[in-house]
Amino acid sequence: MPAEDILVEEEQVEKFNDWSGGDDKPFRVSYGKLMMWYFLLSDAFTFAGFLIAYGTLRFSSASWPVPDVVFSTFPGGLHDLPLIFVTVMSFILIVSSATMVRAVQEGHRENKRGVVFWMLLTVIGGAGFLGCQAWEWNNLINKENMTVSRNPFGSHVANGVYLDENGQPGGETFEAGDTYLLHRADLRSEMTEMELMALESHGEGHEGDHAEEHLVLDAFPADFPDKYVDEDGFIMRKFQVTDGAQAGTTARQEYGPKAFGALFFGITGFHGFHVFSGVVFLLIILINAGSGVYERRENGYEMVEKIGLYWHFVDLVWVFVFLVFYLL
Repeated sequence: MPAEDILVEEEQVEKFNDWSGGDDKPFRVSYGKLMMWYFLLSDAFTFAGFLIAYGTLRFSSASWPVPDVVFSTFPGGLHDLPLIFVTVMSFILIVSSATMVRAVQEGHRENKRGVVFWMLLTVIGGAGFLGCQAWEWNNLINKENMTVSRNPFGSHVANGVYLDENGQPGGETFEAGDTYLLHRADLRSEMTEMELMALESHGEGHEGDHAEEHLVLDAFPADFPDKYVDEDGFIMRKFQVTDGAQAGTTARQEYGPKAFGALFFGITGFHGFHVFSGVVFLLIILINAGSGVYERRENGYEMVEKIGLYWHFVDLVWVFVFLVFYLL
């Protein structure tokens, strides 16, 4: 074998055994992009775990709030507009993803003004989404009185009819699956002293979880009000079940599944934190881009591309959150 061939072969073996890393980049991407992909993959597993937990509880519960009823309000005092507001929220976030694409494109062209302009629109879109989410949370907490431990939205598990002030079926019927919302109002001043005594005697020995159960009222005092305010100030009503073997059972309207509030605020809050973090990073990178930091690197504004990957991930996750919470 010629000496030159032997020398080339030794150089190839030496290069193959070299553990120093060299200039070769795995998958032909920079290490920064690769680490961003690793982070997004791990974050995707976290969101998947949350959504799977939600689905498991959702389909194992006898009743569950109907999204068309829970999310039917709109700013300005408008009601009975199912999912319109959350659709506006989703549209804003999707548009911000499109503006992020344009920012990355302008970065590849080394166009600093284009990058700054489209990133500014992306920041405005992210801030708009956060503002919408803040309004939705405020409405559910302060207007509908939903918390992580109380869910005033529920659905009936059996057919029945509400009782009137005389304790007789009042004509207002409902079917299994129909949704209701318990309203909070201080009506104690309108209750008679006997009604208050009956309510207080009912509350003794039932603290904690009594409001979360479907209780039978046959053993309650005869003077117990058919429409009353519970210990937490929620208007409750008695009704009579009319389903088969349960016909004639007097019961009271129950709170909805407690897990709904905890899951909703937990998962949408976790996603909202991602959006907030993204807006902060977008602002930092926007300032750096405007000051010429990335222009001097002449690498196609790679940092803009990396934050773009994160922003698209946040948008994609919202599609699944929207599907699970608002459509199922």
